[in-house]
Amino acid sequence: MVSGDVPATVVHETDRTLAFRDINPQAPTHVLVIPKEHHPTVGSLAAADPDLLGAVVRAAHAVAVQDGLATEDGVEPGYRVVTNTGPAAGQTVHHLHLHVLGGRSLTWPPG
Repeated sequence: MVSGDVPATVVHETDRTLAFRDINPQAPTHVLVIPKEHHPTVGSLAAADPDLLGAVVRAAHAVAVQDGLATEDGVEPGYRVVTNTGPAAGQTVHHLHLHVLGGRSLTWPPG
């Protein structure tokens, strides 16, 4: 995705992050936010570069604002951010990515 070899609908980009629409959306808004540097999990990124982890989370919030799920300084109407870490959590892509989900009522627990 970062190199542009795989087509994607990019919705937000910074010098360190990339956000694009999920090809199999589970909600009206379903965007993946990734660091441009490779880090396999949220834990590995937190240990290696906490500032980049913060940039990924800020990018996720920017996507939510852009899609009308939040205000700059608030959370109305609301959105969910999910990351899967490890096989027991269902991680199948070994490059950290946050799912930004919203635009419909999201139930809990998720499954």
